[in-house]
Amino acid sequence: MNGEEDNIPIPSLVDQPQENQEAAGDGESTDQPNREDYGKTLYGCEHYRRRCKLRTPCCNQVFTCRHCHNEAMSVLSNPKERHELVRQDVKQVICAVCNIEQEVSGLCSNCGVKFGEYFCHICRFYDDDTTKKQFHCHDCGICRVGGRENYFHCPKCGSCYSIELRDNHSCVENSMKNHCPICYEFLFDSIKGTTIMKCGHTMHMDCYSEMISQSQYRCPICSKSVFNMSRTWERLDLEIEATAMPEEYRYEVSILCNDCNNTGKALFHIFGHKCRHCNSYNTRMITTGENHQ
Repeated sequence: MNGEEDNIPIPSLVDQPQENQEAAGDGESTDQPNREDYGKTLYGCEHYRRRCKLRTPCCNQVFTCRHCHNEAMSVLSNPKERHELVRQDVKQVICAVCNIEQEVSGLCSNCGVKFGEYFCHICRFYDDDTTKKQFHCHDCGICRVGGRENYFHCPKCGSCYSIELRDNHSCVENSMKNHCPICYEFLFDSIKGTTIMKCGHTMHMDCYSEMISQSQYRCPICSKSVFNMSRTWERLDLEIEATAMPEEYRYEVSILCNDCNNTGKALFHIFGHKCRHCNSYNTRMITTGENHQ
């Protein structure tokens, strides 16, 4: 999305529909609220409803939001010119209603409209859609959605998680300050939903669902099982018991268990090798059987 500006007149009472003029004419007390709410949810982009645009200090262009900026800059033909906007660096905004450029604030200094029903001065973040229940997390340093009462900040993982995960997840230091192992988008400030696997590593919810639909049950980072596989291991027990290997393949191999990290021995079988410590078949061979080809 480009940063072109429109020559929109400054809103006044005569610019409003007839019914709004009548409501505003009853007294001065109704004038200010109407003026602040003028154009609410009518401006913005595919990412946010807001009544201002940002002057990006990195390239001195105008975009509705940082996502619009980052998408436009990521496709530049010259890789050296590609960059992302640091939201806290924004100093100037342009009112989408009256087109006046000014310092970052919650209200337009010229026409008096709110730039966003939700406004965070730290993040330079505006949004008219407050149903998202936005809140600023000082530990994360950015705004989150979903309601402050529904989340807590995990200092070790370095991010906000659902309160359902308080004392109920495996902590991995700065696990959210990494890229999704599937699509490789940075997770910490991604607008997509994320999930935490049993091992503590994180990825996008959509990427996780796609991975499971492809019958991949292991974490792409550490290879641990992402959910309880005990029933699958029981079925493998029955299949291995019913499928004897030829005499020349009846030997032991050394294995490493991805689930419990223990090493051990297991009888070679084409269906899998069972860990004697945790009964998992999520293992890998680390040596072949001695004296066998």
